[in-house]
Amino acid sequence: MLSYRHAFHAGNHADVLKHAVQALIIESLKKKDKPFIVLDTHAGGGLYDLRGDWSQKKAEYADGIGRLWDERAQWPAMAPYLGVIDEMNQGGELHYYPGSPELSRRLAREQDKLALMELHNNEVEDLRANMGYDPRVVVHHRDGFEGLVALLPPTPRRGLVLIDPPYELKEDYFAVVDTLKKAQKRWATGIYALWYPILGQEADKSRDMLRAIKRENFGNVLVAELEVAGQTADWGMNGSGMLIISPPWMLDEQIEAFLNPLCAKLAQGAGAKYKVEWLSKTEA
Repeated sequence: MLSYRHAFHAGNHADVLKHAVQALIIESLKKKDKPFIVLDTHAGGGLYDLRGDWSQKKAEYADGIGRLWDERAQWPAMAPYLGVIDEMNQGGELHYYPGSPELSRRLAREQDKLALMELHNNEVEDLRANMGYDPRVVVHHRDGFEGLVALLPPTPRRGLVLIDPPYELKEDYFAVVDTLKKAQKRWATGIYALWYPILGQEADKSRDMLRAIKRENFGNVLVAELEVAGQTADWGMNGSGMLIISPPWMLDEQIEAFLNPLCAKLAQGAGAKYKVEWLSKTEA
């Protein structure tokens, strides 16, 4: 598990989906003057140099944010997300990419807070170097599943939880469900956003995880998925999803507005598809 490095995958198609949704949720929280907190369970290094050795190993960003960069002004439904990346790359060339902590930090206001958790030793050093100077940010060198439950309920009492484990261990899928159950008992009013991969048939556990979550009483649960190619029989990742518990009003329509054209833009082969649907819904 501790071999995982976020920079390998920074800016890929999964990051585009995850961070576009994250930005929309944070923007919804900013509609009220009251402060909010973002708790990030698997924060990584915080921000990434796309020209660095880690990112260049596979250059996954080229088929993610790289496909949007030159026409970023033409995606108004993704403006909160793309606006942050534009701010980070003032020269016009795509050089730097925000992980979820940097995206949260740049979108947050003076009165808002960030609690960032990271277990990987090298990643947490980068995280502290990149984020630690900001008085709104607290970095925790700890397991994100354990840390989240321990930090709840937070102060302030409104906000967002981002859960983004590497899923290198199949146990992560079950740890996610268990953590959500414990967390909701301690903080029922929070928004929970869970990212998950969609893998080849031999490895994919996302359907099992979604069924397990559906069996729980989590109230309104929205799912958005993007598959850039058809599912294969092997272990590769052909897509990903975002599951949101207690999503802000109209988030489903906001995601639909960008995910339809985004699916066509990021497609890597036959079988590319997307969906936005309610896993469970208790309110009209």
